[in-house]
Amino acid sequence: MQEIYTKQIQNYQERIKSTLHSFTKQKEFYKKEVMQAMEYSILSQGKRIRPILAIEFCKMCGGDYESFYEIVCCIELIHCFSLIHDDLPCMDDDDFRRGMPSCHKKFGEAEALLAGDALSTLPYEIITKECNAGKLSAETAVKLIGEISNASGINGMIGGQAFDMYSVKMKHFDVHNLNLLHELKTCKLIEASCAMGCILANADDEKTEDAKAFGKRLGYAFQIVDDILDVEGSFDDLGKPIGSDKEKGKITYVTLVGLEKAKEAARHQTLEALKILEKFDNNELIADLTMDLLNRKK
Repeated sequence: MQEIYTKQIQNYQERIKSTLHSFTKQKEFYKKEVMQAMEYSILSQGKRIRPILAIEFCKMCGGDYESFYEIVCCIELIHCFSLIHDDLPCMDDDDFRRGMPSCHKKFGEAEALLAGDALSTLPYEIITKECNAGKLSAETAVKLIGEISNASGINGMIGGQAFDMYSVKMKHFDVHNLNLLHELKTCKLIEASCAMGCILANADDEKTEDAKAFGKRLGYAFQIVDDILDVEGSFDDLGKPIGSDKEKGKITYVTLVGLEKAKEAARHQTLEALKILEKFDNNELIADLTMDLLNRKK
């Protein structure tokens, strides 16, 4: 990635982390442990791709993104909630996340479950508060809530998690099934991130749909690269055990089509995403980030 964009992304990441931290500073005695578990998860070393996408699409559509940090961080809260629950013993049963003990290993299953629940509802509280304060119109707030709830619920990420668990029972699982799983579990939240930026900038419906189309392609590429890294990566880079998908009998792009074709598929989806991105002005940072995500090692 070009140095100028690396610096800008670092600036975004610092501001995002500071904003996330502001959500958990008030810890009354009865909710202290749950909020510590929330804070532990949201402040761990993440890429912050989703809020960065929201910021940049707002910026590309002429919006005042500086006013909306709390709102763009809502999609990161949803993402972190999904990771906490995904790691639980009843789900993927993973002991590490981003090189640190998973939330339930650090705080216990009950606190982790409640922390994930709290992070799943906090975005709607934040958006409502911003609307009531006059920073958003009611129409914009409803659009944002619609995007987040659809992307995170049973027709989005949670539906994808359910499909992920069910997939190990399927006798015949093809690329079509895998694409659907990826679309629900990974793409939907990335699509919503891009759409949120457009909505905050009051972009028209066509622009918002273009942003979501970009997010879908980027989401596919991101998940395929994840599948590749589960084979080629290392614990030091990824911060979690390698080969866990294979051990759990999960179907991935690598197990279905092989390593080389999986790499071809990731590159194809990336190039398709970049074609869509050409419809947006001042897209250089996101274009650079898109290629960086294709070539990432973690």
